[in-house]
Amino acid sequence: MNSKKITIIGGGNLGGAIAQGLVKSGLIKAENITVTRRRLPLIENLREMGINTMSDNEAAVESADIIFLAIKPYQIVDILRDIKGKLSADKTLVSVVAGVGLDVIEKEIGSEIPLFRAMPNTAISLQESMTCISFNPQWSDRKDDVVKLFDQLGETAVIAEELMSAATVLGSCGIAFALRFIRAAMQGGIEIGFGAEMAQLITAQTVKGAAELVKKTKHHPEREIDKVTTPRGITISGLNEMEHKGFSSSLIQGLVTSFEKVEKEKK
Repeated sequence: MNSKKITIIGGGNLGGAIAQGLVKSGLIKAENITVTRRRLPLIENLREMGINTMSDNEAAVESADIIFLAIKPYQIVDILRDIKGKLSADKTLVSVVAGVGLDVIEKEIGSEIPLFRAMPNTAISLQESMTCISFNPQWSDRKDDVVKLFDQLGETAVIAEELMSAATVLGSCGIAFALRFIRAAMQGGIEIGFGAEMAQLITAQTVKGAAELVKKTKHHPEREIDKVTTPRGITISGLNEMEHKGFSSSLIQGLVTSFEKVEKEKK
């Protein structure tokens, strides 16, 4: 895997995060990664890490073993048509474009190019992403290479293509939802007496600890909640007040609204 040449088309937030995460993982050397963007000064930070940068998508694809598409949905058809002539059966194409299914991509490049769809989140730059991957069964022999890349960048799950919209909302949009909770908890912490920096530290570590409890014990969250809620206690009083104000229902409705928007934009 160390010798694989990686090209990332699109040096925005997600494309840049993938490049940085791969370098930090040590799995891929910086000189074996190329990131493209029309305005090169915007990815100067990647070049300073030893990553190749260029604006020529076709040239970048020609020399690559694995190509990531990290672009906006409205750009995908034009870019696929530009690079189609440089794609071949010995290369693997991985799309991280939200809301664009495998069928849309395959329509443009044909069915002979190994094709995967992945939905990471921006924590990939810290090797803490939750990445969901889907692909057509005919490319099962390439699965290990793709999964290995993302395994270096956090947790990975292979799912059915029809669940990718849901994965986008829960795993990718979910980063923003979790951060909004952290922000609100910080604000509450400031109101009850902490300075902003200390409130941020306590809140962030508390959320991290809660996530680790669920991941490592595999317990349902309510099982862990039961351990800190005592009769007439302060925790249950706070939880009940949040539920009276619609905490859980608001979060669920936010997820559903985002999902409905993804589904609508696919049509």
